[in-house]
Amino acid sequence: MLLCDIGNTSYHFLDENGSYKESVEDFSPKSISQKVYFISVNAAVSQKLHSLDNWIDLAAFVDKSQYYTTMGIDRIVACAAVENAIIVDAGSAVTVDVIKNRIFIGGFIYPGIDAMQKTYENISPALAYSFNFECDFDIMPKNSQDAISYGYLKTLHCEVMSHNLPIVLTGGDAVKFKYIFQDARIDENLIFNSMKKIIKENEDNLC
Repeated sequence: MLLCDIGNTSYHFLDENGSYKESVEDFSPKSISQKVYFISVNAAVSQKLHSLDNWIDLAAFVDKSQYYTTMGIDRIVACAAVENAIIVDAGSAVTVDVIKNRIFIGGFIYPGIDAMQKTYENISPALAYSFNFECDFDIMPKNSQDAISYGYLKTLHCEVMSHNLPIVLTGGDAVKFKYIFQDARIDENLIFNSMKKIIKENEDNLC
């Protein structure tokens, strides 16, 4: 089984050997002859794939009724994987979604690490620091690196912790956020596992 989660910049594949990525700009989906089950938040790529019979869009098999209309299919599929949790997907943007008893309560979008660091740097080169994920949230900062780290990380930490739910971390920067959410569970294949579940539940229609 070949699965693919398509974002704005990459095709993220999972097969029996593990996961790997291909650039949206350089990769040709026509180069794959086997059946591929995919989800996509990239409208331009989706349009191309719908003309290829071996690329199967799983979005058509997902119940979207409880989600808002502009919510990305990647977030919806991730939410479908959990029963009670707050999902922190740490990628180019950080998305945070709250699910209670399999019901989507709501969520919000936060700038990703790289985007936020560039924002500070654009304000002033003097603020061109990487974030210190080990800064102490109980002490007001007394240096520039901790000052920007505190402002970015504590806001996110407080909002996530306020929901008093198990935390699931996923996305490329999940390991970094584990420093501030120490009891969280990292699930790098959260979306892929949910895709497998969708395929199993709809296997008669997908044959």
